[in-house]
Amino acid sequence: MPLPIEDYGLIGDCQTGALVGRDGSIDWLCVPRFDSGACFAALLGSEDHGRWLLAPAQGGACVRRRYRDDTLILESEFETREGAVTVVDYMPPRTRAPDLVRVVVGRRGRVAMRLQLVIRFDYGSIVPWVRRLDGGGIRAIAGPDALVLRSPVPLRGENLTTVAEFDVAAGERVPFVLTWHPSHDEPPPPIDAEEVLTCTERWWREWAAQCHADNRWRDAIVRSLITLKALTFAPTGGIVAAPTTSLPEQLGGVRNWDYRYCWLRDATFTLYALLISGYRDEARAWREWLLRAAAGRPSELQIMYGIAGERRLTELELTWLPGYQGAKPARIGNAAARQLQWDVYGEVIDTMYQCRRNGLDGDEAGWSLERALLEFLESSWEQPDEGIWEVRGPRREFTHSKMMAWVAVDRAVKSVEKFRLDGPVDRWRKLRATIHDEVCRKGFDPQLNAFVQSYDSKLLDASLLMMPLVGFLPASDGRRRVPRVYVLARRQFGDDAPARRCRTHLRASPGSPQRPRPALGGVRCRRAALAR
Repeated sequence: MPLPIEDYGLIGDCQTGALVGRDGSIDWLCVPRFDSGACFAALLGSEDHGRWLLAPAQGGACVRRRYRDDTLILESEFETREGAVTVVDYMPPRTRAPDLVRVVVGRRGRVAMRLQLVIRFDYGSIVPWVRRLDGGGIRAIAGPDALVLRSPVPLRGENLTTVAEFDVAAGERVPFVLTWHPSHDEPPPPIDAEEVLTCTERWWREWAAQCHADNRWRDAIVRSLITLKALTFAPTGGIVAAPTTSLPEQLGGVRNWDYRYCWLRDATFTLYALLISGYRDEARAWREWLLRAAAGRPSELQIMYGIAGERRLTELELTWLPGYQGAKPARIGNAAARQLQWDVYGEVIDTMYQCRRNGLDGDEAGWSLERALLEFLESSWEQPDEGIWEVRGPRREFTHSKMMAWVAVDRAVKSVEKFRLDGPVDRWRKLRATIHDEVCRKGFDPQLNAFVQSYDSKLLDASLLMMPLVGFLPASDGRRRVPRVYVLARRQFGDDAPARRCRTHLRASPGSPQRPRPALGGVRCRRAALAR
């Protein structure tokens, strides 16, 4: 069974990522891209679905784990009766095929180590053919995929897995390099693990040094920024919401979605955090990705795209996977890509506005996109939608959606006023006032003295805490008293109200999960609160 999610550490090369467990097992890896089929999928099942274990043979506690300062290089220290070792895990920034490197470093005494490599392509469903390589190592092939493992340690086959036992004494360093390549090509030449480690450390520290933060929170800020950077897809500028699929919103639940795509909303929050921290290259790359992905009719703007701008994200269930700690079904693809969510228009236009405010050079194509989105929004904003939480049921007039439609128009007005861009600003000012008036009339419940999830609803919604953050109303407004909202939330959700984001048991559409319980977390609202 997979570990609790908090016991995994992320490593990556800005094109894909792996999850390294506290027990020394890499239980998740998709290659060559975030959205490729996983070759290690034990996260959603068991070791039979693919993993790479590297740990003391007789067991031993992982007593310390840390990232090297200002890097994504993970170090896990194990202690046994015989001594101590550190396993260093990292993925070098890619210049060729993706590499995953593990180096076992002897710290004290002599420790017997065990390696178990279980390669299962296509999310744990395909057992590859494996053969030895001249000069040491193995090559595993199935369909379009091939993996090569190189190491000075002798490897052997055992029950359709690759295993090894070896000792590490104090001062010794034993490297392992796993490399993916297309199966029709010859394996790439080997790399020097130690040389690449030095280059990887330098690369991350040079990137982190660009951060503008210079206060007592700098370490925490830089660590968060490194994680966000790891979720960017360097070749296109896209930003994935997560490197994984099918981790449940609630343990044992059915809301298990694929997040290895670029949500416009999530990407804008991420981009804003990077932009205000000094990372203009990422902002520029994302803006170019957006212009390519959104090209076409404004009415067909999707809430998410593939990392290269793909639109068709067909949702499938992987029936052979038991799911994370039994949460079924495991899914790839995401049918929510075709949902209508008005808030995305606000997020996109707001982010383009923030790019201008932070000195990123304007772009004629960018303003043309914004004007096209506004023209469509003018004629359609009154329609109901699925809302920020992607409820799979009838469309409703969600208050947050209408508020973010106001944001879209407000930022367009400010772009004309502050940057002298061309647009029908008088008409937009009237539209801005119309939307604001409607939200305050229909989205506010006088009896609760609070804004509610949707018009004519009595339910609260964490997304509405963004009202003062986006400038819709001041935080001091009598209708937005946060202490009262907190008390009301406890009445609706119980003692764990601070962890709830909304009620999601709206009537479901055919074939969708029936009456799921309220989801935990509220990642998007937390991102918004940090970004504004």
